[in-house]
Amino acid sequence: MSEANKQFEYFSLRVKPLLETLYDKKTAAHFLERLYYLLEEHFADRVDENLNKWTENNVQLITYGDSILKEGEKPLVTLDRFLDEHLRDTLTGVHILPFFPYSSDDGFAVIDYLKVDPQLGDWEDIQRIAGKFNLMVDLVIDHVSSQHAWFEQFKQGIKPGCDYFIEVDPATDLSQVVRPRSTPLLAKVSTVKGEKYVWATFSEDQIDVNFANPEVFLEYVKIILFYIKKGAKYIRLDAVGFLWKKIGTPCIHLPETHTVIRLLREIVQMLDPMVALISETNVPNRENLSYFGNRNEAHMIYNFSLPPLILNALLQGKSDHLKTWMMSMPPAPIGCAYLNFTASHDGIGLRPTEGLLYEDEYQTLLEKMQEFGGKISMRKKSDGTEVPYEVNISFFDAMQGTAKGKDKWQIQRFLCSQTIMLALEGIPAFYIHSLLATPNHLDGVEKNGRNRSINRYKWDYEELEKRLKNPKSPQSIVLKELSRRIKIRRKQPAFHPNATQYTLHPLNKALFVFWRQSIYRDQSIFCINNLSDRTQKLRLSDLNLFIIDPWCDLLSGHPIENLHDKFTLKPYQCAWITNKF
Repeated sequence: MSEANKQFEYFSLRVKPLLETLYDKKTAAHFLERLYYLLEEHFADRVDENLNKWTENNVQLITYGDSILKEGEKPLVTLDRFLDEHLRDTLTGVHILPFFPYSSDDGFAVIDYLKVDPQLGDWEDIQRIAGKFNLMVDLVIDHVSSQHAWFEQFKQGIKPGCDYFIEVDPATDLSQVVRPRSTPLLAKVSTVKGEKYVWATFSEDQIDVNFANPEVFLEYVKIILFYIKKGAKYIRLDAVGFLWKKIGTPCIHLPETHTVIRLLREIVQMLDPMVALISETNVPNRENLSYFGNRNEAHMIYNFSLPPLILNALLQGKSDHLKTWMMSMPPAPIGCAYLNFTASHDGIGLRPTEGLLYEDEYQTLLEKMQEFGGKISMRKKSDGTEVPYEVNISFFDAMQGTAKGKDKWQIQRFLCSQTIMLALEGIPAFYIHSLLATPNHLDGVEKNGRNRSINRYKWDYEELEKRLKNPKSPQSIVLKELSRRIKIRRKQPAFHPNATQYTLHPLNKALFVFWRQSIYRDQSIFCINNLSDRTQKLRLSDLNLFIIDPWCDLLSGHPIENLHDKFTLKPYQCAWITNKF
């Protein structure tokens, strides 16, 4: 058998059964050949699964292409300069949020997947950043802008776009559909064939595509191939849980959606075994975990329960819910990892708290976030009622106080929140406005009328540089200290994304303590975090540290002289106690 025939046979073995679960056998066979001929010249020399996509060294940044602006300069050029000047030796990866031409939702209503928004820069600018950092690119896979060429074709009755969307009779019972928004599910649109209603999960400007048409699947494979050729190492599958529609079901997490992700994983692995797929599913924890599949779907999943649980723990000054959640979290499967974060361009999701917080604590969280300047966004339930969907607030300003109110510990409390995230099993990801201690952008909310604008501020480069040079500014203090802690973290084998993690149980609920152990068991790190505004003490010998080993706190640099003495932590202080330093 020739090498070409062997390659096709391998491709068919991996892909054909999955295609046949989505489409009839005749269609699957036809598209199998089309997929193969599209991809064959781009296959990697070796397509074995790579289980070493990341190490303890990996730390991500999340940013818009225009989060920092300099007059007379393209934003992507400014971003590249800022990264070089402040973060080149701190971070290893950069997630540039949608940088394509768009019509709304700050980039998530994509007009053209293959172009860079000229107001931001061009592909050369993107590739320059990709040459220095592991680039994460958004694949907005659920929907396109109402101004996308495909939808213009739909309105004109022209192929291929006329077959790419989901028409629904507005009299159809869609009450079972799970909604992430309170806007109408169907968008009314004028076409050459009259008035039509099309599926629009997120807004009337974001029209859902129809993956039941295999031509649509083929279009997105072409887009992925293009991104990989442009240097992408991570492909983020935006809102992927809503991908497949089937009337009479909740239209979220359907088996077909999981099959599409499995197909994409197989294809990506054959193109470049170092590229990873990341699922973005802001849903309760059990549902979110399902996107690992049987270690055959997403390589990484966003740890969506983490932001609200850390927020609640620091509001309440106690670790009970954080510990309960952490003990329920299975280790990521082999070849997979959690993506840990506390803030992003979106709000702090509330659905991931379902079943994890007491009702009185949940209400306190909502009340305090509004007291600290935040907004609450709603979603519509199947019975027509609206419930909170996310808190919109700068995570730095979310740390202004506790359940008791505002206090003087904002910076220390914020650093504690980020340090917890840094130490947990998984890959840490910092939103740029967390690294820069950006406060609530209330003017943006008032100007745009969108709650999410509160955490999408655009810094003036000169003003930001001025603040970073002022040693007393929150921006300078936070960036300097977080950079220091990130650099320490990147050197510790016990912080490998897949290193062992155990939850520990000191009697003092104000302490959140867990143990990380390196894959080869040569390093242990005991992560001790004071969640309260009071000094706390702990006898380290109670944590089963081996008396015969010398120990040191990596964060303070202080050696531990006597494990039987009580270790003192100031308000919101964190310690990484290790036997290898």
